[in-house]
Amino acid sequence: MNKLSYILLVMFAFTTASSLAQGFDEKFTDRTLRLDYIFSGNKTRQEISLADAYSIPRWYGKRQRLDETPVEGNGRITVRPHGSEEVIYCNSFSTLFQEWLTYDEAAGPSRAFENVFLVPMPKDSADITVELYDNRRRTVAAYTHTVAPGDILIKHIGEHHITPYATLQQAADTSRCIRIAFVAEGYRKEEMNVFLDDAKSAMDAIFAHEPFKTSKDRFNIIAVMPESKDSGTSQPAKGLWRTTALGSHFDTFYSSRYLTTLNLRRLHDALAGTPYEHIIILVNTAEYGGGGILNSYVLTAAHNAQSKPVVVHEFGHSFGGLADEYAYESEQIPMYPLDVEPWERNITTLKDFHGKWEDMITKGTPVPTPAVTGRGAGSVIGLYEGAGYSLKGIYRGTEDCRMRSNDTPEFCPVCQKALQDLIDFYTK
Repeated sequence: MNKLSYILLVMFAFTTASSLAQGFDEKFTDRTLRLDYIFSGNKTRQEISLADAYSIPRWYGKRQRLDETPVEGNGRITVRPHGSEEVIYCNSFSTLFQEWLTYDEAAGPSRAFENVFLVPMPKDSADITVELYDNRRRTVAAYTHTVAPGDILIKHIGEHHITPYATLQQAADTSRCIRIAFVAEGYRKEEMNVFLDDAKSAMDAIFAHEPFKTSKDRFNIIAVMPESKDSGTSQPAKGLWRTTALGSHFDTFYSSRYLTTLNLRRLHDALAGTPYEHIIILVNTAEYGGGGILNSYVLTAAHNAQSKPVVVHEFGHSFGGLADEYAYESEQIPMYPLDVEPWERNITTLKDFHGKWEDMITKGTPVPTPAVTGRGAGSVIGLYEGAGYSLKGIYRGTEDCRMRSNDTPEFCPVCQKALQDLIDFYTK
C-alpha cells in the first residue's frame, strides 16, 4: 500500500467512525432509558402495559447500526421520533412469558410477567413500540407509547447507592465493545469472594470457546455483587424458600431443573449505574439447572459439575440467539411449526434455508445427512435431522455441538459463524 492509499484509508475510517458517532449524538443523549413493562394474558390473548420508566447515567449499548437487529427474536422494541415512521433504534428479544405460552397451563387463567428493556435516551419525544411474535412469526400483541425525555415522572436512578462491582476484564476499545455483567444471586456478604472466583471461572469458560477466544478483547466484563440474606436459591419441590437478592428458584413452569428469576425489575435495580448490557446471573448452588433468554439474561448454577458447559450453552441462547439442537423421544415439544422457517441461525425446517449455512455444505451432501460418530462429529457440516425439541422435520448443521450436548467441547462451525457475525455486528 502506498502512502497516498494509506492516508485515504485512514481518512475513510475516521470519517466513517465520526458519522456513526454523529448519527447517535444527533438523536440521543449519553443516558439510558429503562422501560419496565408487564406482559400478561394466556394462549388466547396477550397484552402489554407500561409499568415505569427510568433515566440512568450513560448508554452502554450499540452506537452504530441503530436501526438493525442481528437476530429476529420473539419480539422487538422500536424507537421512532414522535409522529414519524423513521426507526432510530431497535432491538430484538425473547421472554419467559412467550415461553410460558407454549405450556398447557397457559390455556387457563392469565398470568403476568415483568420485562425490562434498555434503549438510548432520545433527545426529543419519541414513540416506543413493543411487539410480540408467536412461533409462526406473526405479531400477536403490540403496544405504542410516547416518551418525553423531560417528563418529571421518569425516575433518575443509578446516580447514587450503586451496587458494588469489580471489573474482571476491560475491552481494548470501550467505545465499541460488548458489555457483560455477572451478577451474584444467593451469595451473602461474606461469600462475595466465592462469587468473584465463580465469575472468573465462568468468564474463562466462555472465552475458552471460539469465536469468543479470538474476540476476547472486544468484551468488557464486570462482576456485580448484590447481597442475599440467605445462601443458595429456592427449591419449591422441596418446600425450600430462601430470601435472595433476585428471588430465583428451580421448578420454573414445574420443570425441576429450570432455574430462573421472574423478578426482572429487581435485577435491573441491582445493575443501575453499572456498565452493563448482557447479563449472566450466577446462583450459589450445586444443584443442576439454569436457563438463557435472548437479550434478557443467563441464569445458571455456579457449583454443579456441569456449571461451565451450561453457562457457555446458555450464553449461546441469551447473547447469540442460538436454538437448542437436541430432541428426545420422551420429551418432544412442538415449539417450531414445520411449515415455518425458524429465525434462529443454527436450525432449519428447510422452508427458507437461504442465508443460514447452505454455503458451508459440500455439494451433493444428502438430506438428511447420515450420522457421523467419533472424532470430528462436530465438524462435518450438513443437514442432520433432529433439533429444536423435535426428532423429525427440523435440522441442525452438525452431528454434535455445544448447543446440543454438554459433553461437546466446542460450538460447531455453524454456531461459531453465527456468533462471530453477532460479535462483528456490535463491534465493527
